[in-house]
Amino acid sequence: MHDFATIWSQRDVVFAGLLNTVILLVVAGVASLVLGALLTPLLMSRHKLVARAASAYVDAMRCAPFLLFVYLIYFGLPTFGISMSNWAAGALALILYNTAYMGELLRGAWQELPVTMIESGKAFGFRGLTLLRRIILPPILLRAMPMIGNQMIQIVKDSAFLTVIAVSELTHEMTGIQATYFIPFAAFVTAVLLYWCICLAIEAGTGVLNKIAEERRA
Repeated sequence: MHDFATIWSQRDVVFAGLLNTVILLVVAGVASLVLGALLTPLLMSRHKLVARAASAYVDAMRCAPFLLFVYLIYFGLPTFGISMSNWAAGALALILYNTAYMGELLRGAWQELPVTMIESGKAFGFRGLTLLRRIILPPILLRAMPMIGNQMIQIVKDSAFLTVIAVSELTHEMTGIQATYFIPFAAFVTAVLLYWCICLAIEAGTGVLNKIAEERRA
């Protein structure tokens, strides 16, 4: 118990790391979902060149290990004169990486939409981004809500890798505490429990939204 008392004495550091992880989740989650929604029409495009380019991006992100992608952003971009803080590099890596997954899962939900729904929207004069925003996105977001929740949880887990570039998120702060006080078990068990709490909150929010979606489809 003494080890956990030490963790409690460092609660300001722990909660700062937790808060930073939540901020990264919100920023990366919202941005990747918005960009994924814009990527989806490109994946569904009738122009083969556009669809292939979008698919190549998705495949590249899905096949590249996230840790390697973080290194590429943080250490590789300065080669071309593009430098940024470790936090910004970590957030950018999370956004670009998860945009591909968001776009792909939204594409799957789009393919399940009745063709008549889109045709009706066009008949009422909706075109382009207006058609996407008013007719297509609302139902596919509701259909994809459980998968979006799973991807949000994946973002939480991916954020732990950002400790390699010294982003002060939860894993980084807990690693610092265990290295200072030599209490790895207490430090990492606490980190796991806090990550679990974040994931439970995501699952609860997703469950509520999914219930609303089911009521609307009923």
